[in-house]
Amino acid sequence: MASHKLLVTPPKALLKPLSIPNQLLLGPGPSNLPPRIMAAGGLQMIGSMSKDMYQIMDEIKEGIQYVFQTRNPLTLVISGSGHCALEAALVNVLEPGDSFLVGANGIWGQRAVDIGERIGARVHPMTKDPGGHYTLQEVEEGLAQHKPVLLFLTHGESSTGVLQPLDGFGELCHRYKCLLLVDSVASLGGTPLYMDRQGIDILYSGSQKALNAPPGTSLISFSDKAKKKMYSRKTKPFSFYLDIKWLANFWGCDDQPRMYHHTIPVISLYSLRESLALIAEQGLENSWRQHREAAAYLHGRLQALGLQLFVKDPALRLPTVTTVAVPAGYDWRDIVSYVIDHFDIEIMGGLGPSTGKVRGSASRAFCRNQTRHPSLSRTVHQVLRIGLLGCNATRENVDRVTEALRAALQHCPKKKL
Repeated sequence: MASHKLLVTPPKALLKPLSIPNQLLLGPGPSNLPPRIMAAGGLQMIGSMSKDMYQIMDEIKEGIQYVFQTRNPLTLVISGSGHCALEAALVNVLEPGDSFLVGANGIWGQRAVDIGERIGARVHPMTKDPGGHYTLQEVEEGLAQHKPVLLFLTHGESSTGVLQPLDGFGELCHRYKCLLLVDSVASLGGTPLYMDRQGIDILYSGSQKALNAPPGTSLISFSDKAKKKMYSRKTKPFSFYLDIKWLANFWGCDDQPRMYHHTIPVISLYSLRESLALIAEQGLENSWRQHREAAAYLHGRLQALGLQLFVKDPALRLPTVTTVAVPAGYDWRDIVSYVIDHFDIEIMGGLGPSTGKVRGSASRAFCRNQTRHPSLSRTVHQVLRIGLLGCNATRENVDRVTEALRAALQHCPKKKL
């Protein structure tokens, strides 16, 4: 018998059936789920430490090695989004006082700066305006000046639509005894990436972009050089949950009996396994070609509408996420709202430095960020972001979203911003 009267009654909203709208997700992620991945999410639970689950985990590791193009034994899944994988990389590699060089040309570099500072590293941001990228010469100057143990670069900067070239950066870092950490959350599966051949020491990505799996799991791999740095730490990582030594054991990366660390998201891992199976069946090179061709078609349709692509150099455009300069007089919020309300298509505005002119707390946040990074221009950019991710990267979807944009530009009011 209950000894106390309940203070909180059952929520009325939870006594109704769950209702989910049917929308085409053409933002920068998450993406729509193919039927096979949706079906995987409806399978029965099994034990998180059963031999059957360990088999699935091993298959996932092989899939990650394929999409990353690496033979690293220390390859596994983090139970958290791509942001969690960034934090896992930094809290395991960096110790207080370590020098950390960061390519901050968008929100993900800014987040890396923030996490590095929380760890107590000596963080050196190479700050660029949205749309910028890094050359080998610029990075070498930073390596020579700051002598970092780690360099962070974003391969696909989803907040600005920039594709960062990677060839030569791994070799350059190793010449200066520095590790290379690369964020490929928005680029994996959509554009060529070769972890081992490009000398990348730590590579991570997320499940919800071109892999078309549900959000909440992330992929990460460490080179032998990175492993040596982590396993020779003088201090414990600040996070037990993200401690790579524990995770490596739990994921069967150290040839030792597996010990319990945390309860993994079993159902999400079913879906991730199937997403990796789909891209393995399609073939990486075919996936890269699909995204390249769909993006080129999108760029042509957008320019035919009179819209300007935010990234001017075609070689630096991220195939999976296209950024479009909002025409003068329009507010991106009106366009995004019109497209979802009238066409059930999700596109997004900017993120972080590409958000555009804002008021209130968001404006104050931009000013604070500018104070911390004085080289950041006072020019505030307004962009739309259109994602073609995995199964969504089709000419049909390009036609649908560009027709929706045409209607939005005709019906949304112009205003003084």
